[in-house]
Amino acid sequence: MSITEQSWMEIQMLVGFVNARTGRTMNDRGEGVISTAIAVLITAFIGAAMWVAFDRIWDNAEGNIEGEVGRIGTSG
Repeated sequence: MSITEQSWMEIQMLVGFVNARTGRTMNDRGEGVISTAIAVLITAFIGAAMWVAFDRIWDNAEGNIEGEVGRIGTSG
């Protein structure tokens, strides 16, 4: 076994020992940050989709209103 492999194994054992004493596990590190980032991205995509839908609905309603106002103005 090379000195690099031996050093790496010793570091892993030390980290495992420290984590066992403090009650932390190595696999849960950064989980909250990742979950928050995913939630923010999902919320951003939902917001963008809502804006596109609102914009299309508003354009359609605006066209209908202009048509009705024009029809009322010419028939009265």
